[in-house]
Amino acid sequence: MTTGLIPGAPTPDGPTGGQMPHQRHGPARREALHVDDPTRSSVITARAAASFEPVGRSVASARSFVRDTLQGWGFADIVDDAVVLTSELVTNAVVHAGTSADVLCLRSEDGVRIEVADRYPEREIPLQGSPVNMGSPDREGGRGLQLCAALAGHWGVDYSPTHKQVWFQLDLPERPVGTRAAGPSLPLDLLPLADGRVRVAVVQIDRTGAISSWNEDAEDLFGYAAEQVVGKPLTDFAAWPHTPGTSTGIAEALQLSRWEGSYGIRGADGRVTPVYASHLRVRDAEGEPSTVCLLVRNHERAVLQTPLRMPAGDAASESSSTDPFEVFIGSPAPDDLDGLLQRTVERARDMLDGDSAFLLLATDDETELEVRASTGLPSARQRFARVPVEAGPGRYGSARMPAVHEDLTMVPGAVPLLRGTGMRSVVTVPLKVEGRLTGSLGVAAEAPGRYSNEEALRLQFAADRIALAVESARLGELERLRRGSLSFLVEASDLLAGTLDRDQTLALMAQMTVPTLATWCAVYTIADQASEPYLSYVLHEDEELIDGIKSLLSKIPPPDPVPTPGARVWSAPAESAHQAALRTSMRSLGLGEPVGRVSAGIGPTLATASAVGGETVVLPLVARNRVIGMLTLGKPTDEHFRQEILELAEDLSRRAALALDNARLYSERTAISQSLQRSLLPPELPQIDGVEVEVIYRAAGEGNEVGGDFYDLFPISDGAYGFAIGDVCGTGPNAAAVTGLARHALRLLAREGLSGPAVLERLNSAILDEGARSRFLTLLYGEMRPQEDGSAELKVVCAGHPLPLRLRQDGTVEPAAEPQPLLGVMEDLELYEQTVTLDPGDVLLCVTDGVTERREGTRMLGDDGLADVLTTCTGLTAGAVAARIMRAVERFASDAPSDDMAILAMRVPGIHQD
Repeated sequence: MTTGLIPGAPTPDGPTGGQMPHQRHGPARREALHVDDPTRSSVITARAAASFEPVGRSVASARSFVRDTLQGWGFADIVDDAVVLTSELVTNAVVHAGTSADVLCLRSEDGVRIEVADRYPEREIPLQGSPVNMGSPDREGGRGLQLCAALAGHWGVDYSPTHKQVWFQLDLPERPVGTRAAGPSLPLDLLPLADGRVRVAVVQIDRTGAISSWNEDAEDLFGYAAEQVVGKPLTDFAAWPHTPGTSTGIAEALQLSRWEGSYGIRGADGRVTPVYASHLRVRDAEGEPSTVCLLVRNHERAVLQTPLRMPAGDAASESSSTDPFEVFIGSPAPDDLDGLLQRTVERARDMLDGDSAFLLLATDDETELEVRASTGLPSARQRFARVPVEAGPGRYGSARMPAVHEDLTMVPGAVPLLRGTGMRSVVTVPLKVEGRLTGSLGVAAEAPGRYSNEEALRLQFAADRIALAVESARLGELERLRRGSLSFLVEASDLLAGTLDRDQTLALMAQMTVPTLATWCAVYTIADQASEPYLSYVLHEDEELIDGIKSLLSKIPPPDPVPTPGARVWSAPAESAHQAALRTSMRSLGLGEPVGRVSAGIGPTLATASAVGGETVVLPLVARNRVIGMLTLGKPTDEHFRQEILELAEDLSRRAALALDNARLYSERTAISQSLQRSLLPPELPQIDGVEVEVIYRAAGEGNEVGGDFYDLFPISDGAYGFAIGDVCGTGPNAAAVTGLARHALRLLAREGLSGPAVLERLNSAILDEGARSRFLTLLYGEMRPQEDGSAELKVVCAGHPLPLRLRQDGTVEPAAEPQPLLGVMEDLELYEQTVTLDPGDVLLCVTDGVTERREGTRMLGDDGLADVLTTCTGLTAGAVAARIMRAVERFASDAPSDDMAILAMRVPGIHQD
């Protein structure tokens, strides 16, 4: 329902004592509401709605919502009134009434209507015809409707069983037709500079952040054709610095209803073009949101820049109740440091009618100033650059006191930031908190003599208002950076600890730094103290530039392997890139090579030169008191590292160095281990006329090539061959050592002409001589002589080893030897040999206990299971028999084998076999 009376409004019977002064068009009853509510009957051209929870911070969120909405609609003239009224009404709903609030903004050709609804209709319901006093304007609560009456052209209250809705309408101020903003006539020499033709790039970004539209001026400004960029994220081209732990970025700016400011676009040639941008968030007929970006060159910003609503001179006339900080920065103030600093320099420049402005923040020890924001200057070139405060080359003069320089050409170097920018006059003031220098704010102009002490005082007054807010935001950013850095280092440590592969460690080092810490990086490694640094890995965020950077770095001497901790600047890549680009440009102009220069062929492209043209730093990779390499980080043309990033990179380099050295040690030891293990394996098996031989060997354990099982097949004399298969107790290096002793001793003893039992008895003595290092050994040893009739005669000794199995052509399987005592336990052994004849088509299968003891739960393959598998191998070659046995062993259990396995299969081919 709609109330018949609004509290404090005139009643049908006449005015009451509580009637509000200066009431405009507050409705007295429902019928009047229809007459005085033109917005309801006007055509609604746009609407925006939002709901806010019943918490205190919702009031600020509602103010931001209304401000952004009206600014997006172009109604900047009524923003302040709308924000004040919305703030009061939402406060009534979420604080006093304790319910959520729904805010609806409606745009029509007449003005803007804003409705605030809560869910507490029982609160202060006025009665029809009863006089109600609104109370004193000075009391804490109850001012919402008074403000509506004082500021709104039309307003009212609607009630329903579940909601109470207060609405107000703000009419647009009368303006001359066609006039949005105007400025005075200026002499020609004071007009903003522009190229012959001002190009305005129009770029539309869809809801995912991808480019959906790219006009001809954008092609001309940045060198990309539309088909090259459409569908790609704008972040691929925007030079918008990112810092771990902070969330400010272009992705966030694209979500705002309106945004205006400076950043850079990386063109097709790799160079960053500083631009001034105006973003407007819109919605199409289907409700799909997108952002329209208008971009011009930064020095042509006057084409897009929104003028201040309030002349600078009016700041002094503000009432004492107005917050000076809000007057200077505007409301709402940015809640992030970068946004606050950028807003500060833009307001400072406009306040003093300058051509550029800049803000530097002091380091913790106040010895250096770091560029954090600028406008009207090539910000990409200057961002995060550092200059000394008191002493040293390029020092920042008078940083602790206000200073006015009427002509910088008379005092070159007084403000290093402005060198080569064309600025002539400048005023700088310090930012101080409790007497401590926290930064410096400056405004500069291209003309000399523009500033005096009066402007310095005005700028100092503004700096004093913002210093505390800037310091608070800076500390907040540092805290976020520390948390982000800690999280980054923890993740990096986990990744580096997860691999012992050298190449993978190098790749991880590069991938963790690009693009989080740097635009490109290169890793140099040093094999030993006498070796020169070697370029091992190069990575750039744009993969197409990697080869060019690698080619460039390979042509210049590597950085010196200095063990001093910390990052040091390395200028060689930028200088070499500059010279290469110069030679390339001269060749393209047909001017030939510069005198005294040697042609480098095609050389790096201009894009490569731009990619490495910024600041480059080198961090030593020190592990175990030795420099094992260098981590090189780089930025594109004119960009600098901030100190916090360098400190984070230093922490990363220490962890990466240890991981890289661990990978090196592991690789070396693995190579040594593999070399020694290979020495324990027999060379290639000899070819035996009339006998097929196949061996399959699997060592248990990761990275092991040799374990406690071993095999061998070697010639003894003409027509005679020795063969052996054994199993040393245990696995790993100790067992492998006994393996080597046994295999080499067998060869030596057998070639001395000793019989099989004599060979094994002497081997038993050699094992016992090892003392505590000795291991008992099971061994099957035999001598084989192929016969003229196609058979093969074998003399076999089985010392504690699984018995060899003989497969006949008819499919029968039987043991081919008898068990005897194993080696390495008793000194006196009485061994004997047995003679076995393999007829054509017969197979002799010898295995280690890793095959027969293969388990799955309580089941074991065993000798019987092995014999069953062998019965299915009739007619197969030796290779096929060995493969079938191994496949059956692997399939017997699902788990990986836990013991070494060796299979030796020998077969006498049939007479008629092809």
